[in-house]
Amino acid sequence: MSNKSKSILLMIGSVLAFTLMTISIKYSGDLPIPVKLLFRNLVSLLVTFWALKQSNTRLLGLPQNRKYLFYRSLLGITGMGLFFYSIENLHLTDASILSKLSPFFVTLFAFLFLKEKIKKYQIISLIIVFSSAMLVIKPRFDLSILPALGGFIGAAAAGGAYTLVRFLNGTEKPATIIFFFSLISLIIISPLSIYYFEIPSANQLIFLILIGVFATLGQFGMTFAYRYSAASEVSFYSYIHIIFAALADYLIWGEVADSLSLLGGLLIIVTSLIIFLKNKSS
Repeated sequence: MSNKSKSILLMIGSVLAFTLMTISIKYSGDLPIPVKLLFRNLVSLLVTFWALKQSNTRLLGLPQNRKYLFYRSLLGITGMGLFFYSIENLHLTDASILSKLSPFFVTLFAFLFLKEKIKKYQIISLIIVFSSAMLVIKPRFDLSILPALGGFIGAAAAGGAYTLVRFLNGTEKPATIIFFFSLISLIIISPLSIYYFEIPSANQLIFLILIGVFATLGQFGMTFAYRYSAASEVSFYSYIHIIFAALADYLIWGEVADSLSLLGGLLIIVTSLIIFLKNKSS
């Protein structure tokens, strides 16, 4: 199997794992979000700790990188918390569409803060994608907008976190970045988890553990996908998440996102495909 084929299969596997994570979040019931975040990061911390110890790699990264690892962790936990909130209060399809705005925020933030060049077609794609997001958010002046707005802000925070990952690329191993993120997340989440703690049922406990397992599998699957091929060759396949989420909505809960959300999601997928093909040809 070629490296490109391996990369595509790993990306699709990663997307499937993340979809199963979102389903597990739904099935874990009405437990407080900090409790769900605790389990999500605890599993990831244990797995990355073992991986780093096996390779005898520095756990906390290089001293000069630690402030950037810390900022990445703050943005990451903010984005994750808002993503969990949007999953619990929106159709899985809507939450997934909004989460897929993060790569476009990376383009914007890399231009603003890393001084990377931005091309004309990227500017046009940003305008189209953020306009498409409004079809999912459906701006209105009442509290019902909060879950969708949270998903949008969460995607922006995740985009900021991924921008810092790009900045750290080449100086820190992916497992170090994930470990640092999980550690800081647990430090932040633990007091909230204790304050809001509710004893989960046996069924809820299973799904809490699965949140962490699937999230970790998804994270490592994506990491290895980018190791085997350039991001420009495989990044588009992550948008299959929207299709998986729509199928889960329909098959599990018998729900279908409304026509405006589906149109917004389709525009985002098509725009991503055009950028994907443009990057491949350049």
